[in-house]
Amino acid sequence: MSEISPKEVNQLYGRITGELVRVIVGQEQVVKLLLVSLFARGHCLLVGVPGLAKTLIVRTLSEILQLSFKRIQFTPDLMPSDIIGSEVLQERDRRLEYEYKPGPVFANLILADEINRTPPKTQAALLEAMQERKVTVGGQSRPLPDPFLVVATQNPIEQEGTYPLPEAQLDRFMFSLYLDYPGKAEESEVVKRTTLRELPVLAPTVAAEDLLRVQRLVLAAPVSDHVVDYAVSLAVATRPGSPEGLQVARDFVEWGAGPRASQYLILGAKALALLDGKITPETADVREVAPHVLQHRVITNYRATGAGKKSRDIVKSVIEQVREMAY
Repeated sequence: MSEISPKEVNQLYGRITGELVRVIVGQEQVVKLLLVSLFARGHCLLVGVPGLAKTLIVRTLSEILQLSFKRIQFTPDLMPSDIIGSEVLQERDRRLEYEYKPGPVFANLILADEINRTPPKTQAALLEAMQERKVTVGGQSRPLPDPFLVVATQNPIEQEGTYPLPEAQLDRFMFSLYLDYPGKAEESEVVKRTTLRELPVLAPTVAAEDLLRVQRLVLAAPVSDHVVDYAVSLAVATRPGSPEGLQVARDFVEWGAGPRASQYLILGAKALALLDGKITPETADVREVAPHVLQHRVITNYRATGAGKKSRDIVKSVIEQVREMAY
């Protein structure tokens, strides 16, 4: 399989978005960051109210990228075997033996809808697959398809009957992306497209082999020490117990971002730079992905609750202060 150049990645991105806008109105930043996470072999958590086209975005991407797609609706009675599969007793040649029936997790692109509506045991089954990229059933490990991306969704409004993801499990998501309501003009266009005619049939634009080539290039792309130092400084600044932690972290943060945040800041910045046709990332690329890498990894304390400060507010302050201090 031949290598791919940053210029070709940029052209690939243009073809993908050019096809995507035939169906999706707005949400350009969300689509861009979803592609960044896919190219960087990460997973995404989408937070938004119902009706913001979360499912449509993910399904449309799978069509354009020629990836197998499965949607899993998480409910309180969902079992781990409903996700990873199970062994079923079958009769063959007058003998009973177990046969493995794969679950829906065996796809390139998984949409885990309302992941916080299922108990922790079932959440853990999916999150283990995300981390290990394989599942173990009946003592046998089975690798998941490559590429493999999980996009999980959460509804920020309804909290009754939900099981919030623990911090250790949230840390397995590369990005947390918040979807907002569309503008009036965008919403009018959505209504016209969905009520006056059928959505167009999209042409497959990218082969799975191309994605694997991009993923290899992301890992191989060089990064200057200056950019690495900036990414680590951002993560360290969120830690209240660190000598380099900022005052805003000491005042309002219970637990800051761990080393995985620094890794994802660099991987995200490298993938973002390649989308723009650049060989190596700059600090501006790190800054662009930083809110989405850090905001679900910064755990606020009771003072933040009293002051009405959310993780996003603290992360925004950290990014501004670290930039002013040295970058």
